[in-house]
Amino acid sequence: MWWILRRPWRRLNYHAARAMFVRANKLLGWNWTLHDLRHTATFRITQDPELSMAYVQHILGHKYQTTLQKYINPSTDEVVEAGLAHHARQEHKRSQSSPPPSAPAYNPESLGILFGGTLA
Repeated sequence: MWWILRRPWRRLNYHAARAMFVRANKLLGWNWTLHDLRHTATFRITQDPELSMAYVQHILGHKYQTTLQKYINPSTDEVVEAGLAHHARQEHKRSQSSPPPSAPAYNPESLGILFGGTLA
């Protein structure tokens, strides 16, 4: 939160922040708005893989998640990297998992004969 510089000390409200942007724009010859700041913040928080889009939607007060689609534009390299990482995780899971144990009611020797090998 930003605070005003004069007493009584209080948070910078919307109107004061807008006035600050107007003064800065006039001084610097820019044309920035508080809404531009909101777009920048939205773009940055949608890039966080740890933050669910449902949370981003709630934070921004959007009715539909589809409103966030314009902020989600991964590069080709990011898509390829994510796909390769997914396949590596799947392969790791397969290599770490052991076959399921046989049901206790069945004789493992009989299952081995039936399925053509020993079962653990």
